[in-house]
Amino acid sequence: MARPVKSRIVCSEPKISIFGPEDYNQSECIYMSLEEFETIRLIDYKNLTQEETASLMAVARTTVQGIYADARKKLADVLVNGKKIKIEGGNYSLCAAMPLGKYCNRKNCKRYGN
Repeated sequence: MARPVKSRIVCSEPKISIFGPEDYNQSECIYMSLEEFETIRLIDYKNLTQEETASLMAVARTTVQGIYADARKKLADVLVNGKKIKIEGGNYSLCAAMPLGKYCNRKNCKRYGN
């Protein structure tokens, strides 16, 4: 029997969830999960290591590595082929649901009222 998939911790949903070319109504849409978005945000934008990212998302480093590889492949497809991308869904828990005292790595985290 397969092991159940563990929910990943994501700091918050993105303010903008659809990106693409100006005529994106006619282009193909790629869907990126919130976990994929969070790995891109933490690794590429915040310059964290995969180990640090795994700790913040409460998963194994190998899980982060797989999520990150999938996210980068989707981003490359969007950029190279002029597709639109929509960020939605996935198996995640927002950090607002985390117990207080755990550091979420986002200065404007809603959990702290900022």
